[in-house]
Parts: sequence; C-alpha cells; structure tokens
Amino acid sequence: MVVAAGMSFSVNLTEAFRELVQIGIALSNERDLSTLLERILTEARRLTRAEAGTLFLRENNQLRFAVVQNDRLARQLGEAEMKRRLQAEPLNITDLSLAGYVSIMGEVVNISDTYTIPQDRPYSFNPVFDTRSDYRTRSVLVVPLQDPSGNVFGVLQLLNALDPDDGIVPFDAQYEMLVRALASQAAVAIRNARLEDLSFKDALTDVYNRRYFMVRIEEEWKRHSRFAEPVSLVLLDLDNFKHVNDRFGHRAGDEALREVARLLIKHSRNFTIVTRFGGDEFAVLLVNTPKLGGVCYARRIREVIERHAFTHGPVTVSLGVAGLPEDAPNSDDLVVAADRAMYEAKRLGRNRVAVV
Repeated sequence: MVVAAGMSFSVNLTEAFRELVQIGIALSNERDLSTLLERILTEARRLTRAEAGTLFLRENNQLRFAVVQNDRLARQLGEAEMKRRLQAEPLNITDLSLAGYVSIMGEVVNISDTYTIPQDRPYSFNPVFDTRSDYRTRSVLVVPLQDPSGNVFGVLQLLNALDPDDGIVPFDAQYEMLVRALASQAAVAIRNARLEDLSFKDALTDVYNRRYFMVRIEEEWKRHSRFAEPVSLVLLDLDNFKHVNDRFGHRAGDEALREVARLLIKHSRNFTIVTRFGGDEFAVLLVNTPKLGGVCYARRIREVIERHAFTHGPVTVSLGVAGLPEDAPNSDDLVVAADRAMYEAKRLGRNRVAVV
C-alpha cells in the first residue's frame, strides 16, 4: 500500500483491481445506455470516494453533460434542482477547461486544489458555478473515455475526494491508474450499448423494436423459470388506424405512432420494456409484475391515450393482457395469449382491455 502526501487513508490496489473486474462484468451486461452512464459515474465515485462527478460525452467540438452527481448539492437543493443547475449548456472544448483539455489531449489530470492552478498551465478552472451555488470545488481527477482506436468520445470528471471523516483531500495518485482502467472498460461498454441501441431501436418511434423484444422476453422467461418471478405482457393496437392514414396521410399516422410511444414511455417505469411490435401494434413487457398489475397498467394506459389531445383527432387503443405463470408455459405462448386477448378487446368494441 502507498499513502499519498496529505492523505489519511491508503489505497489497497489488490482489492481495488479485484473490484474492477466485477465492475467490468457488470458494465458489459448493461444494455440501457442511460443506466450504463449513471453506473459508470457511480462506480468511479465509489472507488475514489468522490463527493461529486460529471460524465461528459463529446459531440463534435462540444462536451455534453450526460450524467451529473453531487451528494452535497442534492441534499441542499434536491435532486431535480441540483441536476438543473449542473446540466448547463455544453462546454466548448476549445475553452480549455479541465474537461476540454482532457478531451483534446487524452491525458489524465489530477488537481489537488483548483484554486491554485498556475497560470502557465494549458487549462484552467472556472469558479462561476461554485460562486453561484455556494459550493467549493477543491480536488479534481479528470480521465478521458477513449474507444479502442484511441479516439476520445467522453470525459469522466470526479470532484472532491473525501477522507474517512468526509473532509476534502487530494485524489491519491494511484487512483489515476484505477480510474483510467475503469474508463477503458466503460468505453467498450458504452460503444457496445450505442451499437445495440441502433440495432434494437425502432427508427420511427425510438422505442425498442421487435428484435429486442424477442431477446428480452426470452431472458425474462428464463428468469421466471429460475426464480418464479411473475411477468406480464400487454399488447396494444391503435383502433381504426387505417382511417387516420387514409384521411390525414401517412405523416399524420407516423406522428400518432410517435406520440403513443412517448405516452407509453412517460407513463411506464424505467425498467418496463416498451417496444413497437409491428405496424400500429406495441408490446409492453412488465418484469416482476403479476397479471393483476399488468391489467391495472393496461387500464391506466388506455385512459391516458383516450384523454390525450392528438393533433389529428382522438386516438384509442385496444389492449390484451397475459401473464406468467397463469396463461402460458413459455415465452412464445405468452405472446400468443396476449395477442388473443387483444383481438378479443377489438371484437368487444375496441377501446378496452381484455384478458385471456
């Protein structure tokens, strides 16, 4: 173990690298990009005991605030207000902020006190945010996110390392190696998640597509088989959708589909899997949710869509609900059962929920 000057605790490298292996496995298994980015920053802060941090993604000559976390400000202002203040306009990399410099040079920067950076350095710290938020940024560790080709597509910035008594101290120099290793794992995971996003997203509605649905329903079936966790499936179809296309044109129909997708996302939990199943049909997979919960969800969604003010007039949906283990012995039969219930809803007059 090596103790950095001014530090009251030491870094156990063997234990830290053992943790990195486990973190890498977890990151590689995370498919959702936004969840992945949050987890990368959370794990980096946990490894280094950083009070706060930001994960930037590079877009051309700007750095976008993809994830921000700050425990002290979250306690003072609340999570929503903290994020509103921190997620400001994108940074121009040419301004040569700490993050901008790292994104250009691909180097690690470790600053013990941002307020004592010499003027001859090729980067600087802007204290405007600190002044506005009554915050004090002291120690900073900034690491590039690089793809396997060496291109920097993001920056991981950690603020204010804490000692065991929650006093602010410099980041131990050995953290540079640890966080850079974590950043390398994170870069591969982000690249894979982005590629998966492209292959598993529906281009029109930006929700998941049928291919992704088939992968996930099989995974949830296996999870159900092992742990007996309930799973519900809701299939919904827009009523008389052909009339919308015939009367107002396909652009109006496309907008109606996009709006239904937005409503489904808005009124579903983060881990609910919303997919465009095909045409004007959507499939919603409710994990760890019993059939009764699926029925309650379907009834709520039916009302939300019926009450929504669509541009080209009212839109309603017919919904079918089926669940594991009540209605099917496997994932394929679960889809068949929900589909049968959905068509029963249409037969009974549309704009309603039916079950098997």
